[in-house]
Amino acid sequence: MAITASGASPRSLYDPTNELLADPYEVYARLRENAPVRRIVGPDGRPAWIVTRYEDVRQSLADPRLSLDKSRALPGGYQGFGLPPALDANLLNMDPPDHTRIRRFVAGAFTARRIETLRGPVGRTADELLDALEPGGRESGASKSGGGESGSGESGGREFGGRADLIASYAAPLPIVVICELLGVPPRDRRDFREWTDALIAPDPARPERMKEAIAGMLAFFTELLAHKRAEPADDLLSALIAARGEDEEAGDRLSEDELMSLAFLILFAGYENTVQLIGNSVLALLRHPEQLAALRAEPGRTAAAVGEFARYEGPALLAIRRFAVEDLTIGGVTVPAGETVMLSLAAANRDPHRFADPDRLDLDRDTAGQVALGYGIHYCLGAPLARLETEIAVNALLERFPRLELDVPYEELRWRPSTRARGLIALPVRF
Repeated sequence: MAITASGASPRSLYDPTNELLADPYEVYARLRENAPVRRIVGPDGRPAWIVTRYEDVRQSLADPRLSLDKSRALPGGYQGFGLPPALDANLLNMDPPDHTRIRRFVAGAFTARRIETLRGPVGRTADELLDALEPGGRESGASKSGGGESGSGESGGREFGGRADLIASYAAPLPIVVICELLGVPPRDRRDFREWTDALIAPDPARPERMKEAIAGMLAFFTELLAHKRAEPADDLLSALIAARGEDEEAGDRLSEDELMSLAFLILFAGYENTVQLIGNSVLALLRHPEQLAALRAEPGRTAAAVGEFARYEGPALLAIRRFAVEDLTIGGVTVPAGETVMLSLAAANRDPHRFADPDRLDLDRDTAGQVALGYGIHYCLGAPLARLETEIAVNALLERFPRLELDVPYEELRWRPSTRARGLIALPVRF
């Protein structure tokens, strides 16, 4: 049974899940060419429209007729994570004017100038993590990826000083330290948030209880953290948000308690999750393109600009946050009925050959203006400047410290997180 532009019975819907998990870019290329706006089985198992061409995606990202407010969904439509109200009242579920009001509270903390003041702390954190990987450091001598014994390894006659999983030992802990410093999470309360984010982004069908446990854990964590900040305010973003909430109360322009907690959750969750994946994907892209790696080693000052190409080539998000049509609207010549869910493929847009020549090739000289890896318009990722800074510093520090860095397993053996929403490695085993 053919799928028509106006929709079809659920049994006839195209379910790309397994193909996307195997190779998302091949699936997106086929959709861009043959069905750039198509009704599919979405990530939550319910019908959704997927949009894959660059122009359609970019225009849709800024179209006010596509709402982030879940109340706009048809009855029985999109389900999503099902977060409790205390975590769900965040920017990913809001349109103006609430979106504008809440974003105003925190926007000043993520300006390019403010983020630049973190360059020193981020650099020191990167150096400390790499110190631990040096021969004799606390992480050296153990290959978390199972890539063999660490220490004196050989490959093609070359000797290597150590082995490591760069996700577990570098890409994941770096943003944890940075975002916790920004929020003011005391060192004693910091933990590895990867278990929580994995449960939400890449849930295990065999262990559905993990998502409930992760949500309960996050709710308890932020409840305790906010109580601590009220009792002992400091020079950090959470303390500032709590103070601003009280100052604006009389004006009626304030954060509710749920909005405050949801904002803290979003800053930590998104600031951590996107950066882990962007760092890991960037390093992998360079290791697979030795000529680009050599060029960056020769001119490390180019890395800041190169982050845009890393994000375009293999960004942390395959899809933008879901949207809902507030009225019947036309996207790419296809009518999407009011209330239906729309998924905008950032990854597909960034590899559209009509916008980026030879898009499946990493090219650090490419003009990446207009790439949409971290969104576009009023919903552009608030933490993008921080993610870019962390990736720039992480890549430069790593390449400077380990001039012989290379993959410790064939590319085909790398494991990607089982998600159709996010693009990130479970582990990145390397030798150096």
